[in-house]
Amino acid sequence: MTEECIDIVTQTGEATGKTALKSEIHSQGLYHNTAHIWFYTKDGYILLQQRAASKAIYPLLWDVSVSGHVDAGESITNGGIRETQEEIGLKITTSDLHKIGVFDCFKSYNNGIIDNEFHHTFMAELKVPLSELVPQVEEVEALKLVTFEAFKVLLKHSTTNGHFVASNYRYYLKVLKSIEQRSN
Repeated sequence: MTEECIDIVTQTGEATGKTALKSEIHSQGLYHNTAHIWFYTKDGYILLQQRAASKAIYPLLWDVSVSGHVDAGESITNGGIRETQEEIGLKITTSDLHKIGVFDCFKSYNNGIIDNEFHHTFMAELKVPLSELVPQVEEVEALKLVTFEAFKVLLKHSTTNGHFVASNYRYYLKVLKSIEQRSN
């Protein structure tokens, strides 16, 4: 598998016209874009993805339904559509995506990764049963649907339950609020 080439952006998210390999992006702390897609059902469930055990950051924790780096020259929405197809085997279109917002996530990790990302975050209705989704082995350990209420309880105890990425608490709250508003 070839390493991804990613567009570099400024500290405020503006395009620079420059690109770098993903390994360089993370070793040098270069700013870049990711696409996050949160899937929900009309009957009040959110799709969660358990990060693969092999992931360098937060292995086996539960997180956003689909996420990934936006390739060089790729639009944010096309990156989200591609990642959805790759990670869970689901084909979606731009019209399925509803923007929640852009969230900065600037963190450094003990393994040397300096991750300066802008999470371009969308929600989309999941219109197929969970059984029809095909997790990408390299990225996804498991998938599950949780009710909005279960999501809130898991989130409330995220500093002690080892379920979510605890440092993303505020981000998860904003996402949940947007999804609840959209689904009503």
